[in-house]
Amino acid sequence: MGSRQITVSVNGVSHTREVEPRTLLVYFLRDTLGLLGTKIGCDTSSCGSCTVLMDGESVKSCTLLAVQADGTQLTTIEGLSTNGKLHPLQEAFRANHGLQCGYCTAGMVMAAAGYLATKDEVPDEESIRHALEGNLCRCTGYQNIVKAIAEAAPQLVGVPAAVGGAS
Repeated sequence: MGSRQITVSVNGVSHTREVEPRTLLVYFLRDTLGLLGTKIGCDTSSCGSCTVLMDGESVKSCTLLAVQADGTQLTTIEGLSTNGKLHPLQEAFRANHGLQCGYCTAGMVMAAAGYLATKDEVPDEESIRHALEGNLCRCTGYQNIVKAIAEAAPQLVGVPAAVGGAS
């Protein structure tokens, strides 16, 4: 099977590339575009380390084909900060020690950004924990992650998550 040309906007930059139809989005982002912030954890969409935003909604890039992202706007963890200034979620993770070993952090932040954009009021702790069910922290330290998301929530509830670049 031959390659296929796709065009995606990633963090506000348009990229047109030839990809094998079987190329997973996470490998396209990491290997083709060199965006290493998106992690490969389980390759089954169970851990959420590969979470990115596609047209503003969080998706797990390890079970999504790159060709399925053709024509979309993607945001990776690299696209959240603006001019060297951390996104409110990144700042809250730092301030609340939600980083731990750091492996799951990018996926947690991206899942939280997508989640908070869909809310019209600040979620409670139980709702935040429920929203994170698709993301695993192997350090088992969800308390600081939830605390960080709760701290950033008032700034981000109802605000569209970055689409195609930092806002």
